[in-house]
Amino acid sequence: MGKKRKHSEVVVPEAKKDETAPERPKRTLLGWKDKPENPQDSTTNPVFRNREKVLVTCSRRINYRYRHLMLNLVSILPHCKKDNKVESKATKGATLNELVELKSCSSCLFFECRKHKDLYLWMSKCPNGPSVKFLVNAVHTMEELKLTGNHLKGSRPLLTFSSNFDKDPHWKLLKEIITQIFGTPKEHRKSKPYHDHVFVFSIVDDHIWFRNYQISCPHTGADKIDRGGLEKMTLIEVGPRFCLNPIKIFGGSFGGPTLYENPFYVSPNQIRSLEKRQKAGKYAMKVKAKTRRKMHEMSNPLETDEFADMWKE
Repeated sequence: MGKKRKHSEVVVPEAKKDETAPERPKRTLLGWKDKPENPQDSTTNPVFRNREKVLVTCSRRINYRYRHLMLNLVSILPHCKKDNKVESKATKGATLNELVELKSCSSCLFFECRKHKDLYLWMSKCPNGPSVKFLVNAVHTMEELKLTGNHLKGSRPLLTFSSNFDKDPHWKLLKEIITQIFGTPKEHRKSKPYHDHVFVFSIVDDHIWFRNYQISCPHTGADKIDRGGLEKMTLIEVGPRFCLNPIKIFGGSFGGPTLYENPFYVSPNQIRSLEKRQKAGKYAMKVKAKTRRKMHEMSNPLETDEFADMWKE
């Protein structure tokens, strides 16, 4: 048995440390807004890491071309996670937000196909928003194009935007959403520490056009670039290609208050109905021309020929 402690000994309790932690500065995608004065202090200067992860999924009954486009985006985005198909219903927003939370993601790319013809793309920041709905046009997958460009899988892309993105506030918001979703985080476990391809986003006719280019430098050795090789740097297109027509920008994730609505947007259903009306108009014009011809023949009959029945006898 151990010795008993004498009553004369007094145990002095240790002084409690200050449990109040210093207030953290506001965080952004590219770093801290207010940097502390003493960079040596590790308690007030934590290391910032971008933990952006994107969930990529699609709706049921999607076309094979659109599914190939989704797989092309999965191959060029190393920080994304692919999930099973989701039923495209009115309650898809709650389902997708739950999936994003289960996959520990912060953004979502949802490809929604309707009537096996029209493809809609949802870009959403979960769970609080904002979110954007696009109509996808001019789709060309990597398998269709067969371009000569080839970049390293998993490498971090450079994002370039045209100067039109800085004109209107809704374009600025779209630029920020695209930057956060398509920008691969630094030191991501599935990314490579190289920049050998470029994502180009340009606005033409109120549409966002996407292109993917490989950065090619001439070199003779294994790792050395020729003298003056950086001046001869060229871009080789890799693919895929697609065009995004913005429809609406919502304040929440897959819904909420409408922040912006495109006044120039025309739905594909209206375009198809106008084409059918034009075809119906052509047929109506043919019927009218035929009736006019018959009326003209009836009003101007031909004179009877005396020798018409001579050889019948």
